[in-house]
Amino acid sequence: MKRFSFYFDFISPFGYLASLAVPDFAARHGAEADWRSMLLGISVLKVQGGRPLLEVPLKGPYIQRDAYRYARRHGIVFGRRIDAPPSRPIAAARAFTWLRERRPALAVPAAQAIFAAYWDRAEDISEPAQVIGILDRADLDTAGLAEAFASGEAADLLKAAIDASIAAGVFGSPFFLVGEEPFFGLEKMPVLGEWLDEGGW
Repeated sequence: MKRFSFYFDFISPFGYLASLAVPDFAARHGAEADWRSMLLGISVLKVQGGRPLLEVPLKGPYIQRDAYRYARRHGIVFGRRIDAPPSRPIAAARAFTWLRERRPALAVPAAQAIFAAYWDRAEDISEPAQVIGILDRADLDTAGLAEAFASGEAADLLKAAIDASIAAGVFGSPFFLVGEEPFFGLEKMPVLGEWLDEGGW
């Protein structure tokens, strides 16, 4: 089966919008999506030396308009304002990455539950207990997750995943890879689909 990697940050509105589209997109193109966490605070702020995109003159207002325009077009309503102060996404990313490694079948449902909590219901995801609570309410098995937070195992797994994402050239959310071929941004999904269908060019 064709396969592509889908990288996202939970606090990225475009990562959230992509997460809603990816399941149907993958089915439509006969492909399997490999969901992977990344952190904009590492790729944008530290590696690229940039600043939060919403704070960039001219670009920041456009990003908000673009996200809301896409959401209206697809009947999506944000429960959180895009310009609201963001939660720290590290706990959510650690939980997702630990589940992806230890209980792969729960990884995508966990990501979807966290995205829904953050963007639909404007819940805070900055603390491990909050993230575990979100997953518990979604009836996902979190046994061992609190211990993974306490022991540092979840942190170590996320660090390795982030290092690998940087090595692969991932610099934003959403970001897609087919093998080593990169596609950045929600608007690149049609091109990604053509690449998957045609086998590249």
